[in-house]
Amino acid sequence: MARGGGFRVGKVLGISIYLHPSWLIIFILIVTTLVAQFSQAHPHWTVAQHWALAIVTSVLFFGSVVFHELSHSVVAKHYKIPVTSITLFVFGGLAHISREPDKAGQEFQIAIAGPLSSYLLAAVFYGLKVAVPHNEMLGALAGWLALINFSLATFNLVPGFPLDGGRVLRAAAWGITGNFTKATRIASRAGQIIAYAMIAFGVWKGFNGDWVGGIWMAFIGWFLLSAAQETYGQVAMRQALSGLRAADVMSLDLPTVARDISLEDYGQEVLRTGRRCHLVVTQGALSGLMTVHLLNKFPRDEWDSNSVQAAMLPLARMSWAAPDEPVLRILDRMRAEDVNQMPVLMKDPSPHVVGMVTRENILHVIQTRTELGSLTQA
Repeated sequence: MARGGGFRVGKVLGISIYLHPSWLIIFILIVTTLVAQFSQAHPHWTVAQHWALAIVTSVLFFGSVVFHELSHSVVAKHYKIPVTSITLFVFGGLAHISREPDKAGQEFQIAIAGPLSSYLLAAVFYGLKVAVPHNEMLGALAGWLALINFSLATFNLVPGFPLDGGRVLRAAAWGITGNFTKATRIASRAGQIIAYAMIAFGVWKGFNGDWVGGIWMAFIGWFLLSAAQETYGQVAMRQALSGLRAADVMSLDLPTVARDISLEDYGQEVLRTGRRCHLVVTQGALSGLMTVHLLNKFPRDEWDSNSVQAAMLPLARMSWAAPDEPVLRILDRMRAEDVNQMPVLMKDPSPHVVGMVTRENILHVIQTRTELGSLTQA
């Protein structure tokens, strides 16, 4: 059950939790660091105690990260913003929120929920440490978790995208300017400045003897820089699609296939025409949607023994777009539903498909509008 390179490990509050392979890197790093720290601070403990406590503390730390992301998610769901999943990776966690908030106030509350939850955990773990002064192992665990949650919350409040502080900054800029795009540009620019500063600081630390800390700081800065630049790119994308409707970008080419042909024959049709999406018809009536993605869900040696009907997305489960629906909303729906295309349905005088909006169509429009914008500016 992989999603975006991650593996599902469970579900909390209806939200699937995934582990990215890169998560293993930071988990091992934290465990080994804690073993060294506990060994130095408590040399009278056994090796087994050092390792056991390090592993338990690391697991609880990542539980804290999940709690942080769940806090964002709960507030987002309160405002009817779908949250598809949470992924843990090398730099912490990421809640996959399917669309942007509708108002600056919503953005602020979603963003601030994470740091506040981490500060709450820091207070709880600190209280636990104070409450058990004679239990060395529990005190060491609680003390480290209190410090790391406090540090996590504080770092996330740095006012640069994509950190929570950057989203708080965007909410403030959005509230002041009334312009979401301009606010995002301000927050992403701040994120790039902070990222460059972190990279420079990391290089400085390296040249002053702290190569490990310097490389790690520069690596985090590079990640934040990439994320901030990606966010800025998304702003340009949204600007390019602003004002466009489904009818403006949809493809009028509506290839069809019969539901009773074999998957092998469908594969050959795809190879022959290069078309990756087909409407499935039965005696002239629409009955479903067939794509290469659905085809590949069946093992290659089962293509001969299964028909398109066995693999297609049935009519009842298909998502539709109206001709006048904004492209940005369609794109958000595609992301939330994890689909690459959406038929456009005209209901008058009788329901019928008039076009198909695909990610490829949208990407082509973005590229064309970006190029024309560059030519106009030149």
